[in-house]
Amino acid sequence: MGRKARIPLRPPGDSRGFITGHRQRGRRGAFRAGARPRRGPWRGSRRIDYPRRNRRGALRFVPSWRQLLALSLLCCGGFAALLGYVYSTVHITDVNATARAEANVYYWADGSQMVSVGSINRQNVPLSDIPPSLQNAVVATENSTFYSDPGFSVRGLARAVVNMARGGEVQGGSTITQQYVKNTYLTQDQTLDRKLRELCLAVKLSRSLSKKEILQGYLNTSWFGRNTYGVQAASVAYYGVDAKDLDPSRGALLTALLKGGDFYDPSLSAAHHSRAEARWRYVLDRQVELGYMTPQERAGYTVFPEPRPRSVSTGLAGQTGYLVDVANKFIEKRTGLTAEDLGRGGYRIRTTFDRSKVEQLRRTVESVTTKALDPARRIADRDVQVGAASIRPGDGAVLALYGGSDATKHFANNADTSGVPVGSAFKPFVLAAALQHGVRPGGAAFPRLPVTSDSFYDRTGALTSRGTWLLPGRLEAGSRGFLDGAFPASGPTLRQALVRGDDTTYSRLGGDVGLEEVRDLAVGTGLLPASMAPLEPAFPVGTSTPSAIRMADAYATFADDGRQSDPYSVTAVTFRGAALEGLERPAVRRVMDAEVAREVSDAMRDVAVDAVDPDTMRALPPVVAGRTGDDDRLPATWFVGSTEELSTAVTVFRNKPGQDALLPVTGMGGSGQDRGDFLPLRVWSSYMTAVRPGRSGA
Repeated sequence: MGRKARIPLRPPGDSRGFITGHRQRGRRGAFRAGARPRRGPWRGSRRIDYPRRNRRGALRFVPSWRQLLALSLLCCGGFAALLGYVYSTVHITDVNATARAEANVYYWADGSQMVSVGSINRQNVPLSDIPPSLQNAVVATENSTFYSDPGFSVRGLARAVVNMARGGEVQGGSTITQQYVKNTYLTQDQTLDRKLRELCLAVKLSRSLSKKEILQGYLNTSWFGRNTYGVQAASVAYYGVDAKDLDPSRGALLTALLKGGDFYDPSLSAAHHSRAEARWRYVLDRQVELGYMTPQERAGYTVFPEPRPRSVSTGLAGQTGYLVDVANKFIEKRTGLTAEDLGRGGYRIRTTFDRSKVEQLRRTVESVTTKALDPARRIADRDVQVGAASIRPGDGAVLALYGGSDATKHFANNADTSGVPVGSAFKPFVLAAALQHGVRPGGAAFPRLPVTSDSFYDRTGALTSRGTWLLPGRLEAGSRGFLDGAFPASGPTLRQALVRGDDTTYSRLGGDVGLEEVRDLAVGTGLLPASMAPLEPAFPVGTSTPSAIRMADAYATFADDGRQSDPYSVTAVTFRGAALEGLERPAVRRVMDAEVAREVSDAMRDVAVDAVDPDTMRALPPVVAGRTGDDDRLPATWFVGSTEELSTAVTVFRNKPGQDALLPVTGMGGSGQDRGDFLPLRVWSSYMTAVRPGRSGA
């Protein structure tokens, strides 16, 4: 009693603690001797737990919500820092200095200047001279939040970021302010750098200019097609009036053109007209939807406001406009530039066009048509159109073309148009497919058998070659067929049928080869798939509608032993001293065996001998040619022929301005003409003789 309890000491060698609290700390805490530090959320020395250690399999690579959140914050922070840097470094410069216009300069193949196109067609007007109805139409359709947004659209920006993440172009719903910035200060490139600069400049511009000033600048710098920039120039080009005199209906069409002048100009084609009218209705309906126009006012605009016909700069008169048109199309296809980009000017364009050959082709067409046609006396001689093109075999360079009488009056380029049936000039492709692939007797279940240009269909309908039936099974019951290798009574050989333009023989041959094989070979030689007619029984006899440029290029394939190169018209383009990429010469590829090309060429020489006068044949190197035949009932005539140096296609057809359908060519040139292809044949032979090697084309 009164004595304190003694705490027993540990027995010697006993390492266990007798005090419970001390023992627990020794087990769990960090004070136990030799204990390893506790692993926290970073798993020891690893700062980020990825792949995750406490997961198995593919789940190790699934980040946690904390990791996703941290990554999102990091990305947002980085983007905000980048945006802040760009915002601090971009500056609003002088509008007039950055929007100065330059002309496009086109050069002949020899480097001499062809034409200078420009400067930009633009006349600035104050917003007070732009009708409120037009202003409302633009805001309603282009940027309905224009008067309240800070210069950019959050939704449009998000769409641009998503598109960029998907690997697409960096584009999205740009506001009117952003479009004005792009038109005035920046290029049209769809890059992240340009998009960020556009965004920052739009914000700065919104803080320094009023909405009315921005809208005025946008309407004075936007592209409306027909080489017009700004609403005043567009109003004059489309309606012949000043912008201040536009009514809401005409203003709605100009607003529709902001979506793409070349795509919505109703005068270009029926398809363009349909698109333009649909967009015009949308612009009017959108104004009603947003309260800019009452339904009663909208009901007063039901008739589409047809614009005036297109006009072209006098500098593009004659053949120059057609040459520029072909060059521009090639540039747009190969570089990604748009017509709007080219319209802004500043480009130096070197073409493949040979000045002397272009001039000689023009003179030849005008001379031949003047002598042969008498539109005052013969109705069939009216509305006659000629298209022609010359290609360099083995290369594909377009050396010359004839697109029509005058590019400022006849806008369609006859050398580059599709819609004119090619007729019997298509038959060499059928023969080439037969020689390349053989024929299949009795259908797909039978193996293919070879043919030659001397094969023919006998009286039983069997394709025969050298005393051997190639297509058996068509003999009448009881017939014994060949005896001792003698030929039965037969039709013309494939070579003879090619010369005569025999539709029956080649319709049958195309079916025996296979229409798909014929089409594929024709496309392989350079004809565009879009110009191919439906694969019907008449397909082998020329219902397809290739352009003169493509026909000349395809025949050049035969002249170059089966090697093909797509036609090209531009060799180099520079912009402010920098060369544009994508204009390398098209690759040369083999599309048929050399032996096949030579045999078809040899057969076509018989066509040339039969068609071309002896003096011309003696003046030219060996010629391979195809033409529209006597039996063709198509509303066009063709003659296509090539030498080793030049391949030229000429087509003649009748077309009344404003109508898509072709008129018949029967009786053209007078009833005394014994061949339907006399006019293209005369143009071809006169031109090819004039430009033959060793003779000046002047």
